[in-house]
Amino acid sequence: MSLVLDPAAQDLLFREARTANTFTDEPVTDEQMQAIYDLVKYGPTAFNQSPLRITLVRSPEARERLVRHMAEGNRPKTAAAPLVAILSADNEFHDELPQLLPHFPQAKDAFFSERPAREGAALLNSALQAAYFIVGVRAAGLAAGPMTGLDFEGVRKEFLDDDHTPLMVVNIGRPGPDAWFPRSPRLSYEQVVTTV
Repeated sequence: MSLVLDPAAQDLLFREARTANTFTDEPVTDEQMQAIYDLVKYGPTAFNQSPLRITLVRSPEARERLVRHMAEGNRPKTAAAPLVAILSADNEFHDELPQLLPHFPQAKDAFFSERPAREGAALLNSALQAAYFIVGVRAAGLAAGPMTGLDFEGVRKEFLDDDHTPLMVVNIGRPGPDAWFPRSPRLSYEQVVTTV
């Protein structure tokens, strides 16, 4: 059985997509980012909790502050990327649940009144949304360079607050020269899937 999605779209989103390490200087617009968000916001999360928060780093001053918190090998590409996004988990996502889950507004207090429960749910579901975000960047014809080589606490203090947990930094733009490392191997279906 073949997939319903057009093979060219499969290649764009998965087979040919890689983590970009260089970018052209073509800007990434607010309209592109709005279109990406308007697509990926439909990805499912538990209780529709939608805890991902996106901080776009556009100004040179903010970029300089961010670069200081990146691992040394990630600094040049973060400094040069047309746009950088800090993806974080909102640990107070439950405040939005009455809007996001109108048929079950009591979920806010029934399941998420305690901070540890919120933190666990926010981490899992925002990581899921981060994956949707990366695929959405690809769907826009752009390349994503997600990175976790950074000082998480430094990024939190510099750009977020105690209610947000940074997940990753994503460089975004059109791929530049020698943008890709060679494709690394993947596990086979038989190595991953077990039928019981």
